[in-house]
Amino acid sequence: MSGGRATVLVAGAGIGGLTAALALADKGFKVIVAERTPRLEEAGAGLQLSPNASSVLIGLGLKSSLEACAIAPEAVSVMSGPRGGELVRLPFDKPDPVAPYWVIHRADLQAALAARASTHSLIELRLGCELESFTTNADGVVVNLQQETALQRETVAALIGADGLWSAVRRQLDPATQPRFTGLIAWRGTVENRSPLDQASPSRVQLWMGSNAHLVTYPMAHGQQTNVVAISSGQWHDQGWSVPATATEASAAFTAPRWSEPARAIIASVTHWRKWALFTLPASATWIDGRVALLGDAAHAMLPFAAQGAGMAIEDAAVLAMCMSEGAGDIASALQHYADLRRERVARVQNLAQQNGRIYHLAGPIATARDLSMKLLGGRRLLARQNWIYNWRA
Repeated sequence: MSGGRATVLVAGAGIGGLTAALALADKGFKVIVAERTPRLEEAGAGLQLSPNASSVLIGLGLKSSLEACAIAPEAVSVMSGPRGGELVRLPFDKPDPVAPYWVIHRADLQAALAARASTHSLIELRLGCELESFTTNADGVVVNLQQETALQRETVAALIGADGLWSAVRRQLDPATQPRFTGLIAWRGTVENRSPLDQASPSRVQLWMGSNAHLVTYPMAHGQQTNVVAISSGQWHDQGWSVPATATEASAAFTAPRWSEPARAIIASVTHWRKWALFTLPASATWIDGRVALLGDAAHAMLPFAAQGAGMAIEDAAVLAMCMSEGAGDIASALQHYADLRRERVARVQNLAQQNGRIYHLAGPIATARDLSMKLLGGRRLLARQNWIYNWRA
């Protein structure tokens, strides 16, 4: 640590790590971001940024860069997988310029965050730099890094593990906690649209519910692509957690007569698939130990059925920076305060995602009752049930 400013090392340059770097730098901390991959290539395809997340990013100065590549959908359409029709529409009113609901390609969001970080004088991004180990002492955290063949040692005020589901920081911080396979697999792909969205072709998120599976679609890249995510139960025998997949695998859970022709046509329109094993972490996982803390998937990987995985990492980053700024004289206590502020909300979102997954996959008479209940409630009241998530502000 030098120069009078406390230095923080962030492991991981994904969405959570880069957001944390920007938030910490805006509070006056020097930040080293260590990313083990030599190039920033965000895995996955699209993601949804609800107002709780977009408001943080706009507050960090990313509004213009994100507006250039994000889409503000007009509604979420909940669709019947077996029958093919719309059950209910959850309308987004006129977009809030301070906190819009956006859909965006993960790579575009990561690129915007990285571009912003690269221009910040207090942020240093080290690619191809892997965290080997760390120890804590009275002066801070001593972090051992390897960049190509060079060994590096940094003594920093705090170490933040934003290095995802298979976090190297968590592996040392809490080796007993391991990701748990949920028995669910997500197949993800994109469709090139022949007619990009315009004012005559409204943009919507579509959620297709069916027996033991569901399907989510929404536009990206100025309407030139549609993001498609198909989720069903299954076994996982592959190495790693994200691998190429075939169209046959992706369509196996979406056959007639349980799934309508429109839903099956969406699946058939994707030419290149990847499949993801869906893992979670237990709510009891350790988040902090002294001057070391976790955020995002490293702390609380969750099912994607509330569309809040990225949102919770972005919220984490904002709260972490606030706590460290306010408690700069006692970093360990500041990080404990961060964990105390975040645990209950994150656990509630995790529970919602699990509940949603069960609801989406119902079959038979209970699915019919679900559909009727949603119609009777109506889109606005269903959307209002998410206000406790969307109305959060840093």
